[in-house]
Amino acid sequence: MTKIIECVPNFSEGRDEAIIDEIVESIKTAKVVDLHSDPDHNRSVVTMLGSPEGVRQAAVDMTERAIQLLNINEHTGIHPYIGTVDVIPFIPVKNATMKDAIMLAHEVGNDLWQKFKLPAYFYGEAAKITERKDLPYVRKGGYLALKEERKDPRRKPDVGTGLHQNAGAVAVGARNFLIAFNVNLDTTEEDIAISIAKAIREKDGGLPGVRALGLFLESRDISQISINITDHIETSLKVVYDEVVSWAKEYKVKTLESEIVGLIPASAAFPGMKEYLKLGSLDKSKILDNYL
Repeated sequence: MTKIIECVPNFSEGRDEAIIDEIVESIKTAKVVDLHSDPDHNRSVVTMLGSPEGVRQAAVDMTERAIQLLNINEHTGIHPYIGTVDVIPFIPVKNATMKDAIMLAHEVGNDLWQKFKLPAYFYGEAAKITERKDLPYVRKGGYLALKEERKDPRRKPDVGTGLHQNAGAVAVGARNFLIAFNVNLDTTEEDIAISIAKAIREKDGGLPGVRALGLFLESRDISQISINITDHIETSLKVVYDEVVSWAKEYKVKTLESEIVGLIPASAAFPGMKEYLKLGSLDKSKILDNYL
């Protein structure tokens, strides 16, 4: 049985289409099934599928091209980041196990240090330090904080030392499905988005398996709630959206639209989802199961 692994690397460029295309075109040994770029986040999210060996090589090749083309010291964007390639998660999707994904994460982390001197932090199920299971802990304060605290033993990478001069560091992980879901609000007030994000996220007493940030999108002059759902069975997209709408009403603002970043499993979809969630677009190409 052929094992299939999903890999969803995020790199720190969401504005220059030529650079984005060049980085994505470096992926030769896995199938790219989705690309999402955002100018305000200044970030691109690639979804690719392949054998363990194929996605391992693809992750290394893509990172090499990003290192060649990007300089993290020149990066601007509202999404948290620690490097030119910020995160590389591996997800077992068919005939593969979490053990396979963990092994891949550790192999790629070592590959990136050996080949490019890019230090790596392991997170999720691949974490070697308990606190680092949580990606926000690894990325706390972002690249600038990491740069200031690099001599702090608590911030020492799992593989390598210090920071790469132009590429910073990378978080490499293994995890189950994660749904990245953004909801845009009809307000310029970032504080409202920040307050709603705090109300819905698990760590502040909100919904189980939900992480959220409130952001301001300068290009559109609106605010956004950027959400990660780590367990869509326990907390569905519909439940999350309903909670956002409820809190938005408290602040007397409306939801303009929402978007799904990357793919979702069929188990996360529901009838009438496009209209209910005010999704700009939704078709079978966004359902992971259609590629398996």
